Amino acid sequence: MPSQDRSWTVYWEEYASDAYLYGSSISFHAHDDVEFANELMPAGTVIKTWHSMVNFQERRVEPTLPIIDGEGSYHVTVDLESDVPQGILLRFSFLDKNGEEAGALVVDGPEADLRCPLKTYSYEAQLVCAGAHALRFHSFTITEVTGLA
Repeated sequence: MPSQDRSWTVYWEEYASDAYLYGSSISFHAHDDVEFANELMPAGTVIKTWHSMVNFQERRVEPTLPIIDGEGSYHVTVDLESDVPQGILLRFSFLDKNGEEAGALVVDGPEADLRCPLKTYSYEAQLVCAGAHALRFHSFTITEVTGLA
């Protein structure tokens, strides 16, 4: 069994920052318990975005994702419930130095393995609607995996 090293848990911390607000109801019950609902949200809509790198002067928010590198292996676990089974996806978009997409990974279940392309400069994680209209988001965790056989 591989030994697991560092791990980072990501929460939905800010109400309006990078969230789909049009017609949405968002309730923060606890640090790790956010309820989101929107009956009219079409599939493919990005509900919430987290960033590994931001321009603080422009956006006045800090990065919400850990720095990961293209040399490492990672494991992602997602803790959320939705009104439709697999109705919410977690999409990772890996960006190069010019902000162009260098690769992507879609997590459509509770966990997945992750490796980013070598030319990744930054990345984003997005909750994407895949048919659900309500969800309860707790967190997702990125764990660096070392000692793979």
